[in-house]
Amino acid sequence: MGVMKGGGGERVEKLKYSRMKLWMIRATTSVLLWTCVVQLTAVGQTWGPRVLKGWPSCFTHQDSSFSVIEDKVLSVPARVLPPKRVYKNNGYLMVSCNGGLNQMRAAICDMVTIARYLNVTLIVPELDKTSFWADPSEFQDIFDVDHFITSLRDEVRILKELPPRLKRRVETGTVYSMPPISWSDISYYRNQILPLIWKYKVVHLNRTDTRLANNGQPLDIQKLRCRVNFSALRFTSQIEDLGKRVIKLLRQNGPFIVLHLRYEMDMLAFSGCTQGCNNEEVEELTRMRYAYPWWKEKIINSDLKRKDGLCPLTPEETALILRALDIDNSYQIYIAAGEIYCGNRRMASLASAYPKLVRKETLLEPSDLGFFQNHSSQMAALDYLVSLESDIFIPTYDGNMAKVVEGHRRFLGYKQTILLDRRLLVDLIDQYNSGSLSWNEFSNAVKESHKYRKGQPTQRSVLPDRPKEEDYFYANPEECLKPSSYGQVSST
Repeated sequence: MGVMKGGGGERVEKLKYSRMKLWMIRATTSVLLWTCVVQLTAVGQTWGPRVLKGWPSCFTHQDSSFSVIEDKVLSVPARVLPPKRVYKNNGYLMVSCNGGLNQMRAAICDMVTIARYLNVTLIVPELDKTSFWADPSEFQDIFDVDHFITSLRDEVRILKELPPRLKRRVETGTVYSMPPISWSDISYYRNQILPLIWKYKVVHLNRTDTRLANNGQPLDIQKLRCRVNFSALRFTSQIEDLGKRVIKLLRQNGPFIVLHLRYEMDMLAFSGCTQGCNNEEVEELTRMRYAYPWWKEKIINSDLKRKDGLCPLTPEETALILRALDIDNSYQIYIAAGEIYCGNRRMASLASAYPKLVRKETLLEPSDLGFFQNHSSQMAALDYLVSLESDIFIPTYDGNMAKVVEGHRRFLGYKQTILLDRRLLVDLIDQYNSGSLSWNEFSNAVKESHKYRKGQPTQRSVLPDRPKEEDYFYANPEECLKPSSYGQVSST
């Protein structure tokens, strides 16, 4: 019995050993199989259909619903991202933009370019929420932030927020903050701002309008400004889709002109231009101007300013000019602007001369614009998209939108933009209204003086030491424009 017990125990031990060995083999095989799967997956992502297209699918072709989905997926081209630029990070740059949409747009282009030149990491810019319009929109509410970051990754590293250890400095208010000098050369940022970034690790630029000079910059600097403006700054899909709807509605009814009619209450109060206003309206605009301490100019002679061409044209003056230019009154006139001051009374002559006046508010249902209410920058983004696609673009004042749209239309093939010479025009209008000029004389003078003011290729004017008076880079980014035969769109 003892021998039998011993033999049985030996067999049990052998059986245990065999099972252990089998378990080890299975475990090792499983690990190897999983390793193969991981490797094949990596290879499949790299080589994809070229290597694996012959492999049998888990689904049969009888599964027609899957086939349809598969066809749709395969028909969408994969987005090719530029390779990341590798560089030693000198620190972090935070920026707070100021002004309206298009002033901030130009500033973002400048700040990206500066960050690239300094080899720093840019934090997604903060938009102005404290200006007159009090728009609470964040960057990602207006622009496609992911596209912005990834499309520029071969130039500069952009993050949505600071790393946690530096973010605490912002929360405690210990970040070094300053306004850079206006119209500065790129060397200013290398010599003055970069040492501050080295010292503090993160620097906050709290004003960004016109902080980079128009001229005298290296070609690659100018080209990057354009790349950001025309490629990286793409509006959100919600804004883009609604803009396309407006354009489609306009196109269904023939040609259309975008009239950037700067005649909102804040524009008149700020500029002090009161042509055509009654005494009560003048007093209201004056009170508004004094209510905003950051509007520095308070005492303004409206008549002198108008004669110098520094006032936006009134709706009545604009109607005369459009007629004098022989703009067909069957064209749709899309008003790209906020609420016109004393709208019904002041717009009467323009509506009479051009009955097909439209706005986004008249083309769309209130529900379509509900999301954009009280978000002036998002509303301005819609007008921007429509302005780019119009047959003719006519601004009545040379503000930021007028300039940036002008430059963008040049980039799109010198699309016609009529740049009104207001100083000349108000003189011609006064002569016509006083009877000194007949209608034909007035009309011929207007057309002749604007023959070469339609967005044709031209060199940007350079005025050393007077950057405010020279041509704005974003109105005519000639370094980025392809030589092209200028094709005018007839205004008759």
